[in-house]
Amino acid sequence: MDSSAVDDVLLLDSWMSVFCARVRIALDEKGICYQKREEDLITGHKTSLLLESNPVHKKIPVLIHNGKPICESNIIVEYIDESWKSEPPLLPSDPYLRAQARFWADYVDKKVYAASMKLMMTKGEEQEKAVEEFIDILKVLEGQLGDKPYFMGETFGYVDISLVPSYFSFYSYETLGNFSAEKECPKLIAWAKRCMERQSVSKSATDPHKIHELLLKYLKGIGV
Repeated sequence: MDSSAVDDVLLLDSWMSVFCARVRIALDEKGICYQKREEDLITGHKTSLLLESNPVHKKIPVLIHNGKPICESNIIVEYIDESWKSEPPLLPSDPYLRAQARFWADYVDKKVYAASMKLMMTKGEEQEKAVEEFIDILKVLEGQLGDKPYFMGETFGYVDISLVPSYFSFYSYETLGNFSAEKECPKLIAWAKRCMERQSVSKSATDPHKIHELLLKYLKGIGV
């Protein structure tokens, strides 16, 4: 029997979080039945369940599996892959390839989000430099992708799940930074569109115009 049919799986989630999207995609790829509880990122109010489940960082996503909380999106995705052995595997079985997948997911975590925030929070020459830095990061990722359908080869998996939610916000990055990601990195955008054809990804995708509208309100509110 598929354990997902009997396990109690709850995701502390937010529709606007790229990190939560990773977990939703992984759960849907594995066909796991789960419940979601939306946390309010707009007001910043944190529920008692979130504070109890992630007392260290007090952040989402948190996956609560049979009453036990797991935190940090990439760690959760690995946990899902290890706990539910159903197809498809999200990480390669070969130890070297698994290490490579973890390396590139870590690169995404350390580079993409920080660079995108810098791009959105700056103006003028400082923003121009931020755009250049962001594009350079995308080009490094495009180099790793090469001519493969997905980052680790023929199969959609861990690195793709790590990066593709950021694509949901590319409209905002391009509009604010006045550049075309497709022009700069055509293979990477072709990969993103390929990922969007997957039900697990399209189901978790957020309307880019809705994201942009909220982002503009946020930037206005903090005086950017």
